Amino acid sequence: MAFAAFATSEAQPEAPKKKSRVAFFLLLPGILYLILFFLTPLISLILTSLQQPAEFGDVGEYEYAFNWQNYVVVIQDYLPHILRSFGYALVATVFALLFSYPIAYFIGVKARRWPLLQSLMLVLVIAPFFISFLLRTLAWKQILSDESLIITSLKALSLLAPDAHFTGTPFAVIFGLTYNFIPFMTLPLYTALERLDTRYLEAGSDLYANPFTVFRKITIPLSMPGIVAGTLLTFIPAAGDYVNASRDFLGGPDTQMMGNVIEANFLVLLNYPAAAALSIILMAAILVLVGIYVKRSGTEELL
Repeated sequence: MAFAAFATSEAQPEAPKKKSRVAFFLLLPGILYLILFFLTPLISLILTSLQQPAEFGDVGEYEYAFNWQNYVVVIQDYLPHILRSFGYALVATVFALLFSYPIAYFIGVKARRWPLLQSLMLVLVIAPFFISFLLRTLAWKQILSDESLIITSLKALSLLAPDAHFTGTPFAVIFGLTYNFIPFMTLPLYTALERLDTRYLEAGSDLYANPFTVFRKITIPLSMPGIVAGTLLTFIPAAGDYVNASRDFLGGPDTQMMGNVIEANFLVLLNYPAAAALSIILMAAILVLVGIYVKRSGTEELL
């Protein structure tokens, strides 16, 4: 008996080791995927951003070096585009939050009594995903063009100047960003508000709090994870967007964002180090801003 107990106690440490090996093999495909499709391209992008033109090469030929001045040059040349990108993304995120919160609140809280209506409204929220991002933006370009019914009617009513344009303006770009990313804001908000216990709202009213106070003191704090998730899902892709600000869609020469500059440097100017440096700056800036925002909002667990 004693020998059997001793043998059992000696065999017990093997169980955690087996579990660790099983966990490692289960994680191995994901780790390999991240190394192959995230870490490797990131390292390649960093190395490309430090390249310099080949001494006897043609246009578009570069050699590996440690030319960190590429970052200084692109910041000096494209600082307006950098600031414009984050400015447009910030404004579009605020507008998306203002439009999406009432929609998500109605679907997640008010429509609970009507499951069919709730499901129908959720389908309407995600319906734009069934159409290509490019096609949706191109459709808005046609709707807001100078010859469209909307613009001609506004000009006929003297609400727009005869020579005024809507497309090619910052307002058009922000409008496109807001429209295209509203579902990314609405769905996280709905997820948070759908779990909201309405008894807290009733308790606030019973304690003689007015509706605005109940909303500010109870609803907003309880839905903060959805607000943070929605703003991140909206701001991050909006800052790197190059479709809405493109001259081929809603933008113009004075509305170019970082995505458009990166695209032009990669595909037109063949200035790969500048494009790579801009990409690294965009990623680093977004990481810093997101970290500050999450820290200030008190939702570090989302990171």
